Amino acid sequence: MHTLQRLYRTKLALLATITTGAGVGMLFLAQWATNAGPLWLHTWPLTEIGATLLSTGLIVIAFEYLDREDSEARAMRRLDQAITAKAPAIRDAVIQGFAFNADDLARVASPETLDEISRNVLALQLGDRQLAEDVHGDLRQQVIRSPERRSDADVSIDLAPWEDGPASGEDAMFVATVRWEYRTARPSPVMRFSAVSDPEEYRELLDDPTSSLAWFFKPTSELHGGSAEAFQLVQFTMDGESCRIRHSKRRTSQTYMVDLAAVRDEKPAASASPREVTIAYTYKVLVRRHGHLFALKVGALTNGFKVALRYGGCGIRSVSTLDFIASAEPTRLAETPESVPTPAVELSFDGWVLPRSGVVFAWRLE
Repeated sequence: MHTLQRLYRTKLALLATITTGAGVGMLFLAQWATNAGPLWLHTWPLTEIGATLLSTGLIVIAFEYLDREDSEARAMRRLDQAITAKAPAIRDAVIQGFAFNADDLARVASPETLDEISRNVLALQLGDRQLAEDVHGDLRQQVIRSPERRSDADVSIDLAPWEDGPASGEDAMFVATVRWEYRTARPSPVMRFSAVSDPEEYRELLDDPTSSLAWFFKPTSELHGGSAEAFQLVQFTMDGESCRIRHSKRRTSQTYMVDLAAVRDEKPAASASPREVTIAYTYKVLVRRHGHLFALKVGALTNGFKVALRYGGCGIRSVSTLDFIASAEPTRLAETPESVPTPAVELSFDGWVLPRSGVVFAWRLE
């Protein structure tokens, strides 16, 4: 029973008890006044007042006892009618409130419920339930589970002939110096850069969320993924300060690691909210001259992306650019004119770039 209903019944029982007691008291007073009371009390209708109070109290008690179930039924019926009448307005108010206030929706809905709402909304918009579930699942896999979110990523790639190897033939190489710089409020605790020569290990690293960069190097007679010439993390900084780089090597692979969690612990934040930092790192890799392409992958959700390839002195006649950025907005491509001594090509995009996106530069030799 509801607390208000119990309070109502308690008040009614108390009122009936008081009325009945007052009626009995008035009847006793009337009897006393008749036998030994003063004469002025004889003029008062004490008997009638007492009988009325007594009857009222007894009637209230009897009515409450006999009408209890019917009263509850009538109350429930009135409540059902009110809810039925106001249900559309309540539904619209709740939907409108959730639509414009995400905080309220997050407080009352579990993550599973939010996923179901998202799938239902997509199904209504797309008109295809299966397509909506596939789109939502893929988007959740790439965006919600992304280890970090970056902004204003600026990448530069400088190609140069590799002077320590053959100048021609299948094993002729370019040295690609790649520099990344971006801002993020929640960087990965550990940045891990790997170079391997095993295709299966390379595929495993691509699916590993803790891997920041995986580079596959097809081995030659003298070089493999574990060779210092094939891959090297040259520098890593956070907010302009150098971070310690740890290097481990196996037979045909190697890994560089940077512990950003330890670096951030040394610099306690002034507030509880995450502090945005600028991450920059540079690595060098060997790229086959006659492979005719360089592939750059985006490893995290990034808002704003720019990449430039400079290839002066490499004997490259032209470069074609192919981006793998899924968006309704096109990318912007700019190439330096032929009169510039250092030819370059630049691609930029202002929106969100999903993980596993990337850019491929394909060149034609002279």
